[in-house]
Amino acid sequence: MAQSFKFELVSPERLLVSEEVVQVVIPGTEGEMTVMANHAPTMTGIKPGVITVSSAADKQDRYVVFGGFADILPEGCTLLAESAVHVDDIDREDLARRIQEAREDVDDAKDDVTRTKAEEFLSQLTTLEGAILPA
Repeated sequence: MAQSFKFELVSPERLLVSEEVVQVVIPGTEGEMTVMANHAPTMTGIKPGVITVSSAADKQDRYVVFGGFADILPEGCTLLAESAVHVDDIDREDLARRIQEAREDVDDAKDDVTRTKAEEFLSQLTTLEGAILPA
């Protein structure tokens, strides 16, 4: 049986998760990563995506995050999200609004660096939309 560790998912509105888990998959800015007990100390940015939380009882929960960062230590992981919601509670209209705003940011970009960042964010949002919402 896998060893458990403390995981906390915090959004500006509230604490969504605070429990012992065996594994958390997070969408890091450098790629998806799996966190388990005794993980090497790491701090990473989070891109829009889905976090999968696995408990010792083989139960999985999924949460949608819209950026933030994770602080990973051997004894635990704290993820501070810009915005987070359980995948079952995702608001299609909110996601559509965020995608529209990202498209406008691409159109309004004043230079290549700003445009590239806006395009990356738009790509992340549309990938997220495809992953969580049925056609």
